[in-house]
Amino acid sequence: MTRWTRLHPTAPPERLAAVRILSGAYAVGYLAVRSPAILAVRDRDPAAFSGVGVLATLDRPVPDAAVVALLAVTLVAGVAFTVGAAFRVSGPAFAGCFLLVATYRSSWGQLLHFENLPALHLLVLGLAASADAWSLDARRRGRPAPSGHDHAAPLRLLCLMVVLAYVIAGLAKLRYGGLDWITGDALRHHLAYSATRLELLGEAPPPWAATAVANAWALPPLAAASVLVELGAPVALLGGRARDLWVGSAWLLHAGIAALMFVVFPYPLLLVAFAPFFELERLVPLLRSRRMRLGAAAP
Repeated sequence: MTRWTRLHPTAPPERLAAVRILSGAYAVGYLAVRSPAILAVRDRDPAAFSGVGVLATLDRPVPDAAVVALLAVTLVAGVAFTVGAAFRVSGPAFAGCFLLVATYRSSWGQLLHFENLPALHLLVLGLAASADAWSLDARRRGRPAPSGHDHAAPLRLLCLMVVLAYVIAGLAKLRYGGLDWITGDALRHHLAYSATRLELLGEAPPPWAATAVANAWALPPLAAASVLVELGAPVALLGGRARDLWVGSAWLLHAGIAALMFVVFPYPLLLVAFAPFFELERLVPLLRSRRMRLGAAAP
């Protein structure tokens, strides 16, 4: 097979399992926090509904009871997904249900783009052998994971999805804003619009928005840096320091967006989106060793 990335030429099952646990825990927590907003669609005008994505053929809302049932099933499947219980069922089930919940919520006029990448990651993890280690299934089996499973290929695919998501975002900026996004006032106007909109809605504006708008000279470098980070995402596939530098830059980009616009992308801000890029299984012996040293040093 042609190598298109230096990441994960091979991978133990624990590496893929670590990503499953982090992504599953994130998705369950996200749904739990967002559940009031998800259930609130039951009170909205049915005329505002327009199916998108996998629900594009749906021309009317589903019954309220179905929304509640779908969310409940998704949360239960998500817990099973995270702990690796009955994963042959819970893996695909949670991935599919999360996609349905996110799509249904987005069918009411507001597309939440930060749900796209987690949904795609869950689909890969749910269909891969992600519970061959660090799972209830593995503990119940009591023997090594079945041979023949490729635990590296899903990780490489997850990394590629992250890279493509950022490249598409960078190209979109240039497509709709052109070079004016970097050299002009496009970013300044965007920041001013976001802050004004929040004020009109009776909410507090971002703390740094006014400062950024007042110092317009600083925005073109920031705009250029954001596009550079997004279009430069493929360097993360080189691994090593290039990966570390890009991941750090991408995190800083999201932290800046949150501070300037109150637009939060929790998946990358919590670093879960970048988990597939790293050999996470190596953290466990390091943490155990540190705990043993601390225990030995204690009186």
